[in-house]
Formats: sequence, structure tokens, C-alpha cells
Amino acid sequence: MDFDLTEEQQQVRALARDFCDAEIAPGARARDRDESFPDDLLPKLFDIGFMGALLPERYGGMGLDYLSYGLVVEELGRADAAMRSLVSVNAGLVSPVLLQWGTEEQRREWLPRLAGEGLGAFALTEPEAGSDLASLATRARRDGSDWIISGAKVWITNGSRGILTVVFARSGDQGITAFLVPQDAPGYSGVPMKGKLGLRGNDTAEIALDDVRVPGSAVLGEPGRGLRVAMGALDSGRYSLAAGATGICQASLDAALRYADQRRQFGRRISGFQLVQELLADSFLDLEAARALYWKVAWRHMRGERHTVESSVAKTFCSEAAVRCADRAVQVHGGYGYSDEYPVGRYLRDARVLPLYEGTSQVQRLLLGRHLTGENAFT
Repeated sequence: MDFDLTEEQQQVRALARDFCDAEIAPGARARDRDESFPDDLLPKLFDIGFMGALLPERYGGMGLDYLSYGLVVEELGRADAAMRSLVSVNAGLVSPVLLQWGTEEQRREWLPRLAGEGLGAFALTEPEAGSDLASLATRARRDGSDWIISGAKVWITNGSRGILTVVFARSGDQGITAFLVPQDAPGYSGVPMKGKLGLRGNDTAEIALDDVRVPGSAVLGEPGRGLRVAMGALDSGRYSLAAGATGICQASLDAALRYADQRRQFGRRISGFQLVQELLADSFLDLEAARALYWKVAWRHMRGERHTVESSVAKTFCSEAAVRCADRAVQVHGGYGYSDEYPVGRYLRDARVLPLYEGTSQVQRLLLGRHLTGENAFT
């Protein structure tokens, strides 16, 4: 499905593919086994420009179009979904939301650093507030011209190894407000979460905010308008997730094809068996559909059109397709698929989180149902 890519987009894809094959994929199994953070890879990711993929050059970014960014994320997802998560939260969630809602002073302070120095985190989810944002318990209160933030966040990518966290907190009667909180601020602490099923090589943190003081200039957007900031950011986050999920589809199909061509049973390669071909064909169908859906989001974005529904559709389908493709790849590998001698088990574990975050598949279906019927199933 390359027929509509420009020469520049093809070059970006080739650059990302070569980098991922040379630098990211070789260490993926070790990072997964050890739950180790890729300190050695971060400088390389900053140097190649992926951390500032969507940012204008004046802020230190690559200035890529939305589809080119998606192609980069797809390649990252193909090589190591944990690295995809790390990059896409920084480059596809935190940086764009700061570019859209930040003041020029905030942009100049943080965007060059996010593009070339340190990671950003997006802290919305709490122990008792995942899909139900009405239960958000983190509080922010005024103290003169400052704000003091207290609460806890959970499942926050880059939350303990970054430089900046976008924190969402209730601000009295004003509703929810977004704040730019430096991770070295007194009272901020992030603790890595270990024992995850997948994405074991990235930083997923529990965050404690113990009377963290930030100046009034740390408000992102307007006080009380944080939900607008969050919802707009999730459109971008869901696009990144869809592109990364497509990468897992591709990796799973590639691995299944390689193994089916090598493995012999009953005197022949298993790639010649009808039911194995059915598994491969179904994964190919999922892959092609997933790629078309996230490309559709990119095209709408580049035309300046709203894509909330399209992002939800792409996120839902692509995340579930990644689980299906990885599961089929395990099946093609038979007993060997149950061992980390081959990568397909990691693909399945990494894929399984995708229908859970950035809005569960069930929440996405309720959002789509509201779009189709005009009826709100949340109330």
C-alpha cells in the first residue's frame, strides 16, 4: 500500500526502517527479559530526530507531515513496541499538545528540550480514574500566584525517566486544569512499575504529587479547560497507537511467514498447508485494513479536517488487529511460539495492552455508538 506515498515519505519510512533494524530490534528481547530501560538508545533517538518528529524546525523538530510521522511510529512498533510507546508519548502526545495549547514562552522553554534532550509524560490516568474522568481526584489549589498540586497518577509512560509531565488536576470550581510540571520539582516522585505483561522495556510509572508547587505560568491552556486539552491530545495519541499497532501486525506476519517457510512437517514446508495459509491470509487482511485506517486519519489531519471519529475507529480496529495477528503468529509457530526463542510471544504480550489504554475498546464503541445514534450511553 505504497502507491500514494511521496518520495519524501518513502525516504522517511526507509530511514526509520533502517534505524529500527540496526539499533532497536537487536536488543528488544533482552530489554523485554530484563525489564530494562534503553538508556543507550535515547541519545540515538534524539539524534535521528524522531523525538521531535512533528515539531517545526524552529523548535528543534523534524517538521514531518502527519503521515510521515505515522510511518516512523509503525516502524518503531514493528521493531519493539516498548520503544514505540516511549517515542509516541513524547513526540505524538506531549509535544503536539504543548505546541497547540502552550504559550510561546512555554513552547520555547520546553519543545526544544523534548525534541533533543528529555522525555515528556502525559498524566491523566489515576488509580480510581481511568475511563471515568469524572472521578479524577488529583487536586490543584491556588496559593497566591502559584498552584499547589496533590494526588497520584498511574500507568504513566515516561513518568519517572523524563523531564516534564503534563498533569491534569481538579482546580476547585473551575473544573479540570492541565499543568506543566517538571519532573525534578520538589514533591514530584515517579516509581517504575515492574511485572507488566508487555511493554517491559519502557518506563511506566506510578506518580505521587505531594504539594507540588508550580507558578501560574505552568497552566497549559486556560484554568478549568483541561478536558479540552486532554480530548484533543487523545486524538493524536490514538493515531500514534493505531500506527504502532499496525507495526505489530507487520512484525507478526513477517515472523509467521519466515517460520512457515522454514518449518517442515510431514515431509513438506508448513507454508503449503491450507490452514496455515488461512492464518497468514487473515493476518494480511488485518494488516492492510489497519494501515488503510491510520492512513485515513493522517490524510484528514493533513487537510485540516477533524478526525476524532476516524482516530477512534483506527485505534479500535488496529489495536484488536495487532492482538489477532500476534496470536496467529504464535499459532503458526506451534510450541515454539510459547518460548521467547522467537519474538511472537513478545508481540502478543505487547499487543494485549493496546485495546486497554488511550480509551478501552469498549469505551471506543460507546463513543462510536453515540456518533451513530446521537444517544449517550455514558449517562
